[in-house]
Amino acid sequence: MAFERGSVLRGVAAGVLALTVVAGVSACGSTKGPKTFTTQSDEPGFNPFKRHGGSQAPAAASGAIGVNGFLWRASLDTLAFMPLASADPYGGVIVTDWYINPEKPDERFKATVYILDTRLRADGLNVTIFKQVKDASGAWTDTAATDQTSTDIENAILTRARQLRLSNIKN
Repeated sequence: MAFERGSVLRGVAAGVLALTVVAGVSACGSTKGPKTFTTQSDEPGFNPFKRHGGSQAPAAASGAIGVNGFLWRASLDTLAFMPLASADPYGGVIVTDWYINPEKPDERFKATVYILDTRLRADGLNVTIFKQVKDASGAWTDTAATDQTSTDIENAILTRARQLRLSNIKN
């Protein structure tokens, strides 16, 4: 009977691989209970997740969106005529896709809305408008949108947010 070195090494390699798999799978199992994590709510010292009054932030405590709900809803209502590219209610960012006015097919607009605060405040909102015009060759080129356009949309969003807030107040 001849000794074949390759077959013995393959057998050893297969055995080592099987032991490694068994050891890895057995390490996943544990007889201990689940790990629990403690919060720093009762411990003295600095806690960046607490407000100055000591209570949790409303968004973290209730699981609600991270921005002012009236500004969020008003932004979506005001920009409803534009196609929506993305909306992040936790980060407070709304990005629209390009909108072409049927009356002016040679220009298009895109908007980005940032809601910066959980309170209904005028400085808690930032709107950026992008504008492109079609040149003679049919390609879209970037041009500057007027600052008044952004201001008008911000004012429309704030007006709608105030209307939503007033309609939500119970007498």
